[in-house]
Amino acid sequence: MHEKKPIITIKGNREGLTLMIDDEVPFEEALVELKDKLQSTQQNKNEPVVSVKVQSGNRFVDEEKQYKLRDMIEGENHFKVTAIETNVVHRDEALRWKEESEIKTIHRIIRSGQVLKVTGDLLLIGDVNPGGKVMATGNIYVLGNLFGIAHAGYKGDRSAFIAASYMKPTQLRIADYISRAPDYEADGVYMECGIIDENEDKIIIDSLKLLSRKRNEISGFERRMQNG
Repeated sequence: MHEKKPIITIKGNREGLTLMIDDEVPFEEALVELKDKLQSTQQNKNEPVVSVKVQSGNRFVDEEKQYKLRDMIEGENHFKVTAIETNVVHRDEALRWKEESEIKTIHRIIRSGQVLKVTGDLLLIGDVNPGGKVMATGNIYVLGNLFGIAHAGYKGDRSAFIAASYMKPTQLRIADYISRAPDYEADGVYMECGIIDENEDKIIIDSLKLLSRKRNEISGFERRMQNG
């Protein structure tokens, strides 16, 4: 006879407790079992609050289910839910992640007064003329001349960078950083990139060879381009 799989499994570790919920049983049934488990747990109110991480496996846990779990686990217990983990995400969230991780490849020239704004990484095959502006939530790659404004990581990603075949921008922006007067020759530079230097607390111009040692995204970008 096979031993019945427990609905709720609780394991202790250095960080606190890990509470695992069988994802094959109805959620309400799991809550009943969880309530019984918590009631049988002896707690000393004088002890520090215990951190609890919930693992729900292949069960989607929406906000309502998360609220019920937190309310039952914390309630009058001496527990604090620090995380509710699941292997399943909502379709809208999955689509958002996909959009933010995609490389948008665009063939065009960005002329004065034009603004190109994308979610994810931008690969522009063409020039950014003076007065033109390109923006991306991720990195910006310009296979052409960058004469205008480029703003990478415009939603706050300070790890983003800007690379161009020929770089002589009016302005570089990464997250909330704005470049001051260029640190390079007035004639511009070839195959360079702009990144945030945390030590100097500013945007600097660096070579692509040096960037590949600092940013794993370069290798990821190459793989994505090869794989289509």
